[in-house]
Amino acid sequence: MRVLFSFLLFFIISFTSCASQQQSNDSLIFDDFPLKEDLHLPDWFSLSFLDLNDSLKEALKDGKKGIILYFGRKDCPYCKSLLEVNWGDPAIIKFTQKHFNVIAINVRGDRVVTDFDGKTWSEKDYAALRRTNFTPSLLFYNGRAQLVLKLPGYRPKYQFRAALEYVADAHYQHESFRKYLSRAESALGFGSEELNENDIFIEPPYNLDRSKPLYANQKPKPLVVFFEHPRCHACDVLHGDTLNSPEVNLQLHQLDVVQLNTFKDTPVITPDGKHTTAKKWASDLNLTFAPSLIFFDETGKEILRVESVIRFYRLNNVLRYVIGKEYLKYPTFQNWLHDTSTQLKK
Repeated sequence: MRVLFSFLLFFIISFTSCASQQQSNDSLIFDDFPLKEDLHLPDWFSLSFLDLNDSLKEALKDGKKGIILYFGRKDCPYCKSLLEVNWGDPAIIKFTQKHFNVIAINVRGDRVVTDFDGKTWSEKDYAALRRTNFTPSLLFYNGRAQLVLKLPGYRPKYQFRAALEYVADAHYQHESFRKYLSRAESALGFGSEELNENDIFIEPPYNLDRSKPLYANQKPKPLVVFFEHPRCHACDVLHGDTLNSPEVNLQLHQLDVVQLNTFKDTPVITPDGKHTTAKKWASDLNLTFAPSLIFFDETGKEILRVESVIRFYRLNNVLRYVIGKEYLKYPTFQNWLHDTSTQLKK
């Protein structure tokens, strides 16, 4: 109860602060084009030979609860926000250092990683194995080398602090991270307002079934579902800024685009033909962030999900990856992005 109260207090302060910020200093509004100068990792990150068993033993010897694997890139603006905004907060640094050792892995690097099973990988291959589509991605391991939480992409400060507390105090033993977060959001009375509107969204009823065509001559499009909820600052930023880009809008018109309120029992037929509701589907997908964007191919198979802050450059490239069917050639978005950026530099 003490920890939940601590999280609630931090949540309320952070949310109120976000709501009152001007665009110029809003931590969710930033240029997400690749950085021109390389990022430098904090000097308090653990020096490691990337043997995960040894790293965990060292953390436990120091009285820590486990380790965090930080998957990042030197030119990643989302990583910069994590390092400067979230880990720029002295209280969050202190809490992290008290409970975890942080091990950095470069998703484009070639150093050798020895995993918990003793297998060896290059950094970039291990990042692909762990399906770190977006940087930064954080993997939290407890003292028994169990992966207890994965945070893909950049999350606002209040959610990041919640993740640290969720793992440090072993809440994963009796509830999901989604449930842990939802208790705080419920305490703030979320769910009373409507979602942001956009002409790109398909109107209900939401029959998203891709398992069989509705008409014999119908050619289905890929599908993206926006899972959102009211009073969502990150949703406001996405609608008020990123989705206004003509380039993004042009690409979205090549997909079927649906918006669902994760707090409502709106009837939905999912891409694989199941009858459910928006609220239950979001729960079944274990979504922990709004907005979350999930992309499906023409047959209803999930391609990719974005469960983090997303700005213009990343969203534009995700749409290119999906529309161009690049996922058939590249196992992760990060692999494709690396090859694409390398080709452009030649």
